Amino acid sequence: MKKLMSSLPMRLLIFAILGMLLGLVLPEGPMNFFVTVKYILNQIIVFCVPLIIIGFIAPSITQLGSNASKLLGVAVTIAYLSSIGAAFFAMLAGYGLIPHLSIATEVEGLKELPEVVFQLNIPQIMPVMSALVFSMLLGLAATWTKATVITEVLNEFQKIILEVVNRIIIPILPVFIGFAFCTLAYEGSITKQLPIFLIVIVIVMAGHYIWLALLYGIASVYSGKSGMHIIKNYGSAYLTAVGTMSSAATLAVALQCAKKSEPTLRDDMVDFGIPLFANIHLCGSVLTEVFFVMTISKILYGSLPSLGQMILFCLLLGIFAIGAPGVPGGTVMASLGLITGVLGFDETGTALMLTIFALQDSFGTACNVTGDGALTLILTGFVEKHGMKKAA
Repeated sequence: MKKLMSSLPMRLLIFAILGMLLGLVLPEGPMNFFVTVKYILNQIIVFCVPLIIIGFIAPSITQLGSNASKLLGVAVTIAYLSSIGAAFFAMLAGYGLIPHLSIATEVEGLKELPEVVFQLNIPQIMPVMSALVFSMLLGLAATWTKATVITEVLNEFQKIILEVVNRIIIPILPVFIGFAFCTLAYEGSITKQLPIFLIVIVIVMAGHYIWLALLYGIASVYSGKSGMHIIKNYGSAYLTAVGTMSSAATLAVALQCAKKSEPTLRDDMVDFGIPLFANIHLCGSVLTEVFFVMTISKILYGSLPSLGQMILFCLLLGIFAIGAPGVPGGTVMASLGLITGVLGFDETGTALMLTIFALQDSFGTACNVTGDGALTLILTGFVEKHGMKKAA
């Protein structure tokens, strides 16, 4: 029980429920306090977003570049293609399904939130897109010039930012979520839209299984081997991922499951691919995030994001899925800058996105882990087609 209560998704859920209950009963006076604190916490979180981008993207690029090889390039490429493929699949499903859901974009009888008592503005050190471009250029240039000192500095900076996330962002995040849901419940919008979120979670889970079937189908055709032999061994890894909500915590079980799939999977490709894909292949999480942001945009802002916005969001989200492993809170935490910068979400939309994503994060992680087997099958097919022998 103690371990369950210490998990971020559970804390987010608890604070969201408490916030909703308070929002339903609190009068206008105390709501001034809640609105003000939510505003200040949002300023702190938004300020840290460019730092998170720089702290994770740039060092990750240097690490990939310093270990660059043909096989690594293939692995990163197929992980990226799987992630953006899942993103575009979710985007098309969103445009096709969301307009037909019973989403009331204008809910009557909503209360008006009190004004913020005082505004503590904390400007970002640079815009989100500037941070992304700066990170990519810095990481690539450090790799090209073999700048060992800068590479070490970036690695140290990554550790610093990780501590900022662990010690500041993660502790205040549930409180921010609670206050955000309190304001939504006070207005009256969240209680009217709750059934839609349950429907959307079911749709997303169905999307996971469709994408996994497609991945394994492509891998089977390319390698000339049946992916069913791998899937039937992945049950324990899937259940472990659902229980732990962590690719890292599932890694040992995933390796065990993949080893059972030999000789369909070559053993050296299992040792190379499974640990690598556990960090850079997040197809389930990406698919979930894309469908959720479209749903929340429709609910809160009355319309779906434009096609141009969604294409840019999907392409960049694939980069974040590869370049920002290990960020606590999952893919959404790593891509907060895209949600606010590309899609224009405010603090309410961001809070809602973080919470709804966390409620199904375990199933997104399970999809990620299970999909790693398909990508390892593609790697096995690649090395066999190119006559790459096992290392002695």
